[in-house]
Amino acid sequence: MDRLDAMRLFVAIGDAGSLSAAARTLKVPLPTVSRKLALLEEHLGVRLVVRTTRKFVLTDPGRTYLESCRRLLAEIEDAERMAAGEYDAPRGRLYVTAPIVFGRLHVLPIALAFLKAYPEVDLRLSLVDRISDMIEEGIDAALRIANLEDSSLIAARVGAVRLVTCAAPSYLKANGTPRAPSELIQHHCIASANLSATDRWAYKVDGKEQLAAIRSRLAVTTAEAAIDAAIAGIGITRVLSYQAAAAIKSGKLKLLLRPFELPEIPVSLVHPEGRLTPPKVRVFLDFAAPRLRQRLSAVQV
Repeated sequence: MDRLDAMRLFVAIGDAGSLSAAARTLKVPLPTVSRKLALLEEHLGVRLVVRTTRKFVLTDPGRTYLESCRRLLAEIEDAERMAAGEYDAPRGRLYVTAPIVFGRLHVLPIALAFLKAYPEVDLRLSLVDRISDMIEEGIDAALRIANLEDSSLIAARVGAVRLVTCAAPSYLKANGTPRAPSELIQHHCIASANLSATDRWAYKVDGKEQLAAIRSRLAVTTAEAAIDAAIAGIGITRVLSYQAAAAIKSGKLKLLLRPFELPEIPVSLVHPEGRLTPPKVRVFLDFAAPRLRQRLSAVQV
C-alpha cells in the first residue's frame, strides 16, 4: 500500500464528506475508493469512518488521523516547492481574495503597485463578498473584515471599520434628524441586504446591543446603491465606514447616531498557517500590510 496515496485518499474523503463525493473529486471508481479505505483501516488497525446508506461520520481516531495527514502532506508539498526553487525568490502565481468594494477601493491599487515591484509574480485577485475556505480553494492571502475565529490562519490586523448611519443634508432638512435609534421607525430607510436585516438595525443602547425597528423605503443588494440612494435624498442608510467615507468627507452625507454605533470590526490580512511561507506570499504580506494601514487610517470618519 502506498501510504502517501492512502493519506491523499483519506484527506479527499474527509474534505468531500462521503466516499462517492471523494470518488468524483479524485475521478476514480467508487469501489476503488471503498477498497483503498478498507485497506488503510486494516493497515492501521482502527475504524476511521462509520458509514451506512445515509450516514458518514469520522470516528475519533479518524479525525485525529485526518489532521495528521493534512499536516504531513502540507510539509511534503513545502519540501517539493523548496526543491523546485519556489522558495528561492518571489515568483509564481499568487491568489488573493478581498470583499468586493474594499478590494476595488484599497486592495487593487496595492496589487497593481505590487505587480510592478515584483515582475515574476502573477496575481489572481478575487473580489467576493463571502468567506472563502483558504485551504480548500488554494488561496494564499485574504483580506477579512470580521472578528476572526479560524485558528488555522495567521492574521495581521491592518485597521478597523464601523457600521455607520448616514443621510443627505437635504433629507435631514426636510425630515428632521433622528437623535436615538428608536426614532428611525419614523424615517425612510435604505437597507443594504448584504449587511443587515431590512426591518431592523442593531445599535448599542445603555451598554447593550438592541435592535431598532426601521421602515425600509428601499432595499438594495450593494452598499454603492444604498449610498447613491442616500445621496439622492431618499432616506437614511447604514453601511461600513470605508464605503461611505468619500461621501461623508465631501459633505454629501452626514453621520448620524454616532454614540450608538456598535464596536469596531477588525480588518485583517490573513494567510494559512504553515511551516514555510513562500517568498511570493511573504513579500506580498510585507508589501500590502503597511499600505493597507495607511489607507484605512486615511478614510476614518
